[in-house]
Amino acid sequence: MKVVSSEGMRAIDSECIQELGIPGLKLMESAGVGTVRFIERELGSQAGKKITIVCGKGNNGGDGFVIARELKARHADVKVYLAGHANDVGGDARSNLDRLGPGNVIELADGRSVGELVEDMSKSDLVIDAVFGTGFVGVPRGLSGTVIGQMNLCGRPVLAIDVPSGLNATTGVAEGECVRAAWTCTMGLPKTGFFLWPGGTYVGRLHVVDIGIPAKALESVGVRDNVLTMEEVAALLPDRPEDAHKGTFGKIVVIAGSVGYTGAAALAAMSAARSGAGLVTLGSPASLNDILEAKLTEVITRPLPETEGRALAAAALDDVRSMLAGADAVALGPGLSRDPSTESLVHAIVEEIEVPCVIDADGLNALSTDRLAGRRGTGPIVLTPHPGEMARFAGYAVGEIGKRREEIARAVAEKTRSTVLLKGAPTVVADPAGELFVNPTGNCGLASGGTGDVLTGIVAAFLGRSMTPTNAAALGAFVHGLAGDIAASEKGRTGMVAGDVMDALPAAFLKLESAGTR
Repeated sequence: MKVVSSEGMRAIDSECIQELGIPGLKLMESAGVGTVRFIERELGSQAGKKITIVCGKGNNGGDGFVIARELKARHADVKVYLAGHANDVGGDARSNLDRLGPGNVIELADGRSVGELVEDMSKSDLVIDAVFGTGFVGVPRGLSGTVIGQMNLCGRPVLAIDVPSGLNATTGVAEGECVRAAWTCTMGLPKTGFFLWPGGTYVGRLHVVDIGIPAKALESVGVRDNVLTMEEVAALLPDRPEDAHKGTFGKIVVIAGSVGYTGAAALAAMSAARSGAGLVTLGSPASLNDILEAKLTEVITRPLPETEGRALAAAALDDVRSMLAGADAVALGPGLSRDPSTESLVHAIVEEIEVPCVIDADGLNALSTDRLAGRRGTGPIVLTPHPGEMARFAGYAVGEIGKRREEIARAVAEKTRSTVLLKGAPTVVADPAGELFVNPTGNCGLASGGTGDVLTGIVAAFLGRSMTPTNAAALGAFVHGLAGDIAASEKGRTGMVAGDVMDALPAAFLKLESAGTR
């Protein structure tokens, strides 16, 4: 599903008005009328209902004026407040303010009018927030901040127009007061920030109002943000022919493990098998092989040269090369350790690899964006960092990644010519061409050791089926989160562990397969 940033929405509006000749007043009218139709479908006839609308001075306020006019025509008892002075309202919003007529808007110019607003909201059947729209950035100050705070305190259901006032529509960040809406009617396309943390907690139930944006406008602007949906992801699932054999479904090599971290290696390898891989081979330090053979029934284990500290040694390179000769995809990194000899091995593998590879954990810790960007190997790469790994790998502060996750994921994908799956709330996937996918599945129970190793195995299995790196990462993120949601429904978010997520993979695939047959 396409979603759009604040900047993207401005570009679409400009394309509609300047290039396609659609009057801004027509778009505003469609926004207001479409919202009132939603209100009637959701809440029934508004005749006789008391509704308070709080408008800003820009186009979002203009939408509010249209809504007020339409509700009045349906015999609702409407009070309209303006957070500012009428003389400051211009453009299309001014035209719709004038259409309401004199005396129909109360300017919030002093404490008395704010007190009147508080009184009206407390008695309303519905409060409508039309203060700030998609262009808002920063902290609502002064009167606007006060009004937003009072909407949250009024104890009545609030419907936000386009964006809950105070929310950054691109990043999903609220730096100050922000409306906590029961519903949000957004115009044209959902906004990217609604699906990023903590944006979704302010939106309530989301409804997209069709305001008549032509497909040509979207094509011209080039909307590159997406939210994964069950139906779209189900369509990505590779077919499983009835006459298939092990080789049909991919040969996966997992290079993982060190002393103390056999669990990471086992989870990655077994999750690849649980995700449909035909054959999985795990290469790990020789002294750990007996342990892993006991843990893994369905995975081939391969003992490799190790260091004194029982981590993989640089001398394992020739053995790894022989393993990769027949592989369809590789998973590199879970539990490898930060041993210098192991890091040298990682450098050598990444430098020359020619098959698709997913790199996670200590595989990432051994690398940097510069090293990856300069490699000579041509095998496509998927990187699966959490924010801490991304910080080390790309040189950002962890806090910065939390605030700019899509922007940073895109930048790293472009620099390294790799697909980046940045884990978090939510997980995002960026490809080198700038396309971005936000994953809506998953929950806080996934914040547990080993769940990232499960994800690595899932993505490796999809890479082994000749999927593009971006599709493999997007499908992997969705399936991983879906399995986490299933595990949480059975075990609870507190008690679930990585093994529960792996065990829920078959149920996750059944759900996807069912969605794909509808």
